Amino acid sequence: MQIFSVEGNTQRLDGGAMFGNCPRDLWASWSPPDDHNRIRLACRSMLVREASGRNVLLETGIGAFFEPKLRDRFGVQESEHVLLRSLAELGLQPHDIDIIVLSHLHFDHAGGLLSAWAEGHAPQLVFPRAHYIVSAPAWQRALHPHPRDRASFIPVLQDMLQATGRLEQVDGPHAATLGPAYRFHYSSGHTPGLMLTHVEGAALGPVTFLGDLVPGVPWVHLPITMGYDRFPELLIDEKEALLASIVAERGWAFYTHDPEVAASRVVRSPAGRFSASEARAQLRPE
Repeated sequence: MQIFSVEGNTQRLDGGAMFGNCPRDLWASWSPPDDHNRIRLACRSMLVREASGRNVLLETGIGAFFEPKLRDRFGVQESEHVLLRSLAELGLQPHDIDIIVLSHLHFDHAGGLLSAWAEGHAPQLVFPRAHYIVSAPAWQRALHPHPRDRASFIPVLQDMLQATGRLEQVDGPHAATLGPAYRFHYSSGHTPGLMLTHVEGAALGPVTFLGDLVPGVPWVHLPITMGYDRFPELLIDEKEALLASIVAERGWAFYTHDPEVAASRVVRSPAGRFSASEARAQLRPE
């Protein structure tokens, strides 16, 4: 396995929403806001290049599918599809991606499946050969969203994925399409069926894609949750269990939204506090 962090489009979102009930003076010391109270966020993917030649992409970020008005509303900084440029820098075109694993279907994790906005043109799926893997509960949530998170989904996307005939819904630790080197953890504190992928076989050791359970380094601290989380107390319990397993195996945590850190080790103090260590701005094969 060769593992790469792959940068996508970036966002600026309200810092208070991203840090929930954490006091502003505290979160602003970690993530300085701009004049509109917005903080910088990455929408980062993880690429696994297998010895077989298969290319597996964990998520696609927010992409550039929004029309200009919505792009401004949601703080998307670039009009081009940055993920596609980043993949090209690694020598890959969209047709080279074999499998895409989606932790859930919120637009900042699945929007990169779609082509960049162009006036008068309907969005299209940009990965023509890819198989898509998502948890069954996350799929159902996307089909039947709650009023609280309905705006977080892309209405046309589910029909487009279904129409490919290459969609796999999973509810256990493994996906038939991927094989045993990939194991799933599940969480429902942020959204039902959030699926977090544990990847074995890389030279640096096991890597866990933490998605919105732990979007970046500040959220490694157990009490820190997002205002977007549906059940913060449940999320904290789920986070503690998964971070403890990463510590126990001396693995790596992969962050999708941290603007500076793609991955880190996780350590736990004698008092029980988790923190990031050995932070890396990007992941590349060792």
